[in-house]
Amino acid sequence: MDRIHIFISSVQSEFSQERAWLFDYIRQDALLGQFFEPFIFERNEAKDRSSQNVYLEQVRICEIFIGLFGEKYGNEDAEGISPTEREYNLATELYKTRLIYVKRTKQREEKEKWLVAKAEKKLVRKSFADYEELKTAIYASLVRYLEEKELIRLLPFDASFNRFAAIDDLDEEKIRQFVYVAHRKRAFPFTHDTKIETVLTHLNLIDNKRVTNAAILLFGKNPQKFFITSEVRCAHFHGYDKIKPIPNYQVYKGDVFQLITQAVNFVLSNIKVATGARDRGVQVDVTYELPVRAVTEAIVNAVAHRDYTSNASVQVMLFRDRLEVWNPGHLPFGMTVAKLKQEHNSIPVNPLIAEPLYLFGTIERMGTGTGEIIKLCKENGLKEPEFVEEESFITTLWRNENIDGKETTQVNEHKINDLEKQDPASTPQVEKQDTTPPHHHTTTPPHHFNVPVEKLLLAINGEMNRTEIQNNLELSNKKHFLNAYLQPAIEQGLVAMKYPGKPNHPRQKYFLTEKGIHFLTLKEND
Repeated sequence: MDRIHIFISSVQSEFSQERAWLFDYIRQDALLGQFFEPFIFERNEAKDRSSQNVYLEQVRICEIFIGLFGEKYGNEDAEGISPTEREYNLATELYKTRLIYVKRTKQREEKEKWLVAKAEKKLVRKSFADYEELKTAIYASLVRYLEEKELIRLLPFDASFNRFAAIDDLDEEKIRQFVYVAHRKRAFPFTHDTKIETVLTHLNLIDNKRVTNAAILLFGKNPQKFFITSEVRCAHFHGYDKIKPIPNYQVYKGDVFQLITQAVNFVLSNIKVATGARDRGVQVDVTYELPVRAVTEAIVNAVAHRDYTSNASVQVMLFRDRLEVWNPGHLPFGMTVAKLKQEHNSIPVNPLIAEPLYLFGTIERMGTGTGEIIKLCKENGLKEPEFVEEESFITTLWRNENIDGKETTQVNEHKINDLEKQDPASTPQVEKQDTTPPHHHTTTPPHHFNVPVEKLLLAINGEMNRTEIQNNLELSNKKHFLNAYLQPAIEQGLVAMKYPGKPNHPRQKYFLTEKGIHFLTLKEND
């Protein structure tokens, strides 16, 4: 990274020691030295040019002008202007960032008094008595400069503003869909037609057109443009170890909602599922060998609480005996693995990401994720999950290879045969792809639907045509949408056609039936 140039201006004879100390301090400080390159004439190479031209050239190329004003005005040229004032004037004309420090003294030349007054009219200047006070003031000003330019941050990662992103990088339709669901599920105080800026401001995701990292990860059109490792890598191994070839490997991209949905669907499509008998009617119980909510919680925790500054990605690895979810992050300070198994406060690593996930219904209750995972696994007769903190935070859910009932195993189509292809640059990547298994669409138990049907119901707002619904679901394959989503929902009486006698009517639209609305209400209250 190119360093930010600082020009230090003063009467050399008066501040010779302070100038040398500041030059060395800025270059050698662990923080400032990474970002700033100071200039003083004394440390400049000899050149066959006038000193005044060298000074003014350095003012032109600097980003920050530091002026030290004291007792003396300095030598005057033919026009009666000192080099220090000329440098200050040029920095002002070029709109440079000017930091002025005035030495406290009872003796000040008249022209120097006038220069100080001139600077005070336009700038807030700082006073100092000695070098230590000057150094502290300059350090504070330079750190504030770095914060304002968002080159360093003291806020959580997700609350920091992204200097490369603008509100146009956010997807308005994603935000409106979020508001629609959050309003119904959590009584979110806005409706889908509320101004986007109002919603984002309420969620603390923007401030005066500045966009936070959380806003990009939640609602970005292309989050990976800004955070290349914001992805989930999913692998299915038929054995107990990571051994190539990998039968099934996929890299999912998108916003955090999409990442979670795609990763959960990957797991569900590769584990055993048991269906009950139809002796009680057309609706039967469907049971996965791993509790769906436990799988979801593990993946949600990894995506929501990961370290997004890490070069690693979230990894979801399914083995014959277990599911491992790797999160490139660490527990908050003071939190331990032992405490995770007890009641504990919610300390989200990325609070501005966690809150919308809760409002959307992805997170049921704040701070109960690990406890819920343990409870659900035990209720299903599975071994207690394990949580390990090493280079990454690893959650392990143990599978039960003996599951009663009718079993099916779903396998994704996309396969690769070389472990080396885990490099994202060489891996065929699945983006915005739905890998939800088709299952038996008529086996949905009361107010628990197949994942595609549930997603379809959430995607319908009023009367909508096929294209609008399909776009809301971000599905490109029309046949897959009709077979896995729309037709099962119609068959179950959850969705109806505006022109039921003419399925191919040019103005055909679809809407939720009373049964569909009722089932959604039950689902939300469940």
